[in-house]
Amino acid sequence: MGYAVKQDMIDRFGETELVQLTNKDNNAATSIDDPALEQALIDASAEIDGYLSGRYALPLANVPQVLKRNACDIARYHLYDDRVTEQVAKRYESTVAYLRSVGKGDISLGLDAAEQPAAAAGGPKADDAGERTFTRDTLSDY
Repeated sequence: MGYAVKQDMIDRFGETELVQLTNKDNNAATSIDDPALEQALIDASAEIDGYLSGRYALPLANVPQVLKRNACDIARYHLYDDRVTEQVAKRYESTVAYLRSVGKGDISLGLDAAEQPAAAAGGPKADDAGERTFTRDTLSDY
């Protein structure tokens, strides 16, 4: 599930910028290259999921507005590629710092109870480990 769509990008950054960013090899282009923009949005959503997956059950039923903004900033950063501006880079770095804080649990996304943090994954607890294979008695014969 994506966190943002084409219209979110247009609303935030304008169609002119997106035409330029999605048509790097075609300076005469007058429309957004939809597959290029869609791929950037898919990549941005996957990046966000990487930060959220340890803390929240995915996909989220309701996308908080902040994740929509984050997805747009990440997609824009990746569309800039090697021509990224200082402002775009700073927005991306700020977004990543925010997502890291969410992933650590320092910041909440403000989701309903059904969407709260996923149960901690892991193996058996220490007291469920069973009988020890190597003990002082079993190793004394060696």
